Amino acid sequence: MLPKTLALIFLTSLVVSAQPMSPTLWQSLNWRSIGPFRGGRTVGATGVRSQPNVFYVGVNNGGVWKTNDYGRTWKPLFDKQPTGSIGDVAVSQSNPNVLYAASGEGLQRPDLSIGDGVYKSIDGGSTWRNMGLRDAQQIASIIVDPADPNRIFAAALGHPYGPNTERGLYRSLNGGESWERVLYKDENTGAMQVEFDPQNPQNIYACLWAGRQGPWENGQWKGAGSGLFHSTDGGTNWTQLTQGLPTITQGLGRIGIGIAHSNPQIMYATVEADRGLGGIYRSDNAGTIWRLLTADPRLWGRGSDFAEVRAKPNDPETVYVANTGTYVSIDGGKTFKGFKGAPGGDDYHRIWINPDRPEIMLLAADQGAVISVNGGESWSSWYNQATAQFYHVSTDNQFPYWVYGGQQESGSAGVASRGDYGAITWRDWRTVGVEEYGYVAPDPLDSNIIYGGKLTKFDKRTGQVQNIAPEAVRRGTYRFLRTAPVLFSPVDPHVLYYAGNVLFKTTTGGKSWKVISPDLSREKNEVPASVGVYRTADMQTMARRGVIYTVAPSFKTVNTIWAGTDDGAIHITRDGGQKWSNITPPALTSWSKVSLMEASHFDDQTAYAAVNRFRLDDLRPYIYSTHDSGKTWNLIVKGIPQNEVVNAVREDPKRKGMLYAATERAVYFTLDNGANWLPLRMNMPSSSIRDIVVHEDDLVVGTHGRSFWILDNIAALRELTVLLAASGDHLFKPPYTYRVRRSVNTDTPIPPEEPMGQNPPDGAIIDYLLDNDVYGPLTLEIFDSKKLLVRRFANSDKPEAIDESKQAYPTYWFRQTRTLPTKAGMQRWIWDLHYAAPEGFPRTFPISAIYGDTPSEPMGPLAAPGTYTVRLTVGAKVLEQPLTIRMDPRVKASPQDIQKMFDASFSCYENIGKLRRAPKSAESDKLAVELLEVMRITEEADAAPTQQAMDAVTKLNRQVNPRK
Repeated sequence: MLPKTLALIFLTSLVVSAQPMSPTLWQSLNWRSIGPFRGGRTVGATGVRSQPNVFYVGVNNGGVWKTNDYGRTWKPLFDKQPTGSIGDVAVSQSNPNVLYAASGEGLQRPDLSIGDGVYKSIDGGSTWRNMGLRDAQQIASIIVDPADPNRIFAAALGHPYGPNTERGLYRSLNGGESWERVLYKDENTGAMQVEFDPQNPQNIYACLWAGRQGPWENGQWKGAGSGLFHSTDGGTNWTQLTQGLPTITQGLGRIGIGIAHSNPQIMYATVEADRGLGGIYRSDNAGTIWRLLTADPRLWGRGSDFAEVRAKPNDPETVYVANTGTYVSIDGGKTFKGFKGAPGGDDYHRIWINPDRPEIMLLAADQGAVISVNGGESWSSWYNQATAQFYHVSTDNQFPYWVYGGQQESGSAGVASRGDYGAITWRDWRTVGVEEYGYVAPDPLDSNIIYGGKLTKFDKRTGQVQNIAPEAVRRGTYRFLRTAPVLFSPVDPHVLYYAGNVLFKTTTGGKSWKVISPDLSREKNEVPASVGVYRTADMQTMARRGVIYTVAPSFKTVNTIWAGTDDGAIHITRDGGQKWSNITPPALTSWSKVSLMEASHFDDQTAYAAVNRFRLDDLRPYIYSTHDSGKTWNLIVKGIPQNEVVNAVREDPKRKGMLYAATERAVYFTLDNGANWLPLRMNMPSSSIRDIVVHEDDLVVGTHGRSFWILDNIAALRELTVLLAASGDHLFKPPYTYRVRRSVNTDTPIPPEEPMGQNPPDGAIIDYLLDNDVYGPLTLEIFDSKKLLVRRFANSDKPEAIDESKQAYPTYWFRQTRTLPTKAGMQRWIWDLHYAAPEGFPRTFPISAIYGDTPSEPMGPLAAPGTYTVRLTVGAKVLEQPLTIRMDPRVKASPQDIQKMFDASFSCYENIGKLRRAPKSAESDKLAVELLEVMRITEEADAAPTQQAMDAVTKLNRQVNPRK
């Protein structure tokens, strides 16, 4: 229970910054997932041998997912955990309720995210517990003894951007309660894969990999510790297997192995190496001697990304190799042909084949997870997994607004924030012609025109894409990275910016460009200590590599622009680019990536910078603010955990001092200009939040593993600083509400198995604060402009009674009824904009049904646009706020037509009430049914009722009121 002096504490903490508020205050607020339902990079994958319909996958920044219907539907199991970055997942075949999740992607990539150890579930994924190895950051592989769920091995790859000792191969004999490192090379070499001999779990193979990601884009190196190792005593002693394999001097890198189930003497390996020695290898004596089968680059190229190879469990001569496509050989590796893939590259990471039913296969790719039950003849879809990876997020100005981003590995996506059919379905999203890494910038003057990537212009009306890059053919004059900024000026909607190492500007939609800055990257960079043993002499003299990574045009003047680079520099111009000043904070060292900057909405001297030092092996959060045009900077991160890298910072456009931060795990906000940050995660799963925008009263985020999410109506959060100190009970002012139909679907409902995003609440969002739990009366009432009661809710309301025996369909379609919340803290209530349901009719459900979210019918009349009053009564205290209902902007009917529609519907509604209050008779029941039908007809569309409908209204009203 929150204390009675809650409001006073709020006021004190916010004004004086004495102490932050408790996050439990706003836990009733919920994020909603809108998709797109197109899968993202998935590297962990396994199935249950004895349950051929059950599979688990681990998604990079998407958590652990399960299917029990061969991939028809997937359900997340890991949403409450502190990380969503998963490198592998394993299930105990002797006790399938025991699962292990290895966190950290287990890849060497420029966009990776890390985890915090091994997680274990003993109830099939319902609950999880962290079992240690937290500083490994990336655990690429985990295996469970087929006969003993407590005997496990974990391959810890280690820090991707620096040396650390918690890496190598670890063994636990007590289910992860304690760990023993059994194979270790050095602080720069990690373990990438571990495998049991399928017939003898005392025989174990492990692959070590020495690799390091650099602090600059496309900087990565191989070290001297890579190799394949074998243990015959359960992992205590190890021997390196080298005969026939490339050596370190021959560029040996990542190795991936596959052991034949039916004959473990036969092994296959994908080997990354230089000098023509990379390729697919085979051993016929349990790894003692190897021979190169093929150096076909389709099979092993990009060896640091792909190394999966698997033999068919019942045929050791059939072998599958995963790369940008998946390939198969049926002659022991002599020849290969395409098995699954597509132009553009699906990028496959993992293959699991059921040992007892080898026609059942699971593939995990950059596009998601797919399953075959017929040996690859057909596959399940990856268009049912909301695990898309985005780098940035943007919104447009149409209604409903759309959300955009470049999706890693897939291209781009634009998703409607609201669907017309009660949910966000396949009808409500599309591609928008932008490459996978890119910014997306919808034209603020025409939402049909979309810019993005490096660099294109897309027209929704034709679907055509035009290249409008400043250089039609790149000649190396400029440098660009995968996430080159593309954005409009908020002051002049004709001005579009595009950034490489210099800043470009167009006012002609890309028909011509002007360079408005010099190279803003550092002229000379220091080599960070995190490079360690991979440091070379030429790094000191290498050419400039930095680029402009973020551009923040002013919200006040068109000539003020802030810019930050990925190598740690910040500049400002006050004259549209003629002159630039270096205003880099002294604390920013080389390659401190300025991930995102935001100019203030309130003055031209204030800006904020999110700085990401992950590539320097530094996980601490960094947000800097300046209020004097960059002369001085302050670090403002109090309240953000010390292990959460910050990717983005945004300022609220309506509430000065209110900021939002997107970190590698969650969203945070501050009401005091960064003095205290507070978590805003609520029901959102942990994922890398790469970007965040404020769209009117909504918060919109782009994740790098869980698609797009929206927090509807943040107006109440903005208002927290104006709570009256005299009392904690408070009714927040609702934002204006659009009068939008819940669903316009007239066809058969979408099956529950189809993936759908959540629509915003269908009605007015009303937030209130209770100082204490309420045990007495609590009411919430809506009044129209004439002070007439429209709707009343009370904590004493009884749940709606639905006679399931009289329904011709399953109850899983029904929306659960709620009663007015009475718990202390912030509560959210939705008024559906309808009057109370007319009395005396059986409850039914419409064909516009949505799984788990279908309200019963008949409903009362739909309220007309206008001004209303919301009244909250807590005991003897009465609180009121105005509420404005606006018409759906897409509706072209005049206000007079809408009022005529409402008047006709409401007259029917009133007369039904009269009939129900009169003595019951067959004639009155018949009249009531007819009135209900005419009421439905008059308001089924936002248009003036037809003459025949109005005639029916007049006739029925006269029958109810014969004297009039």
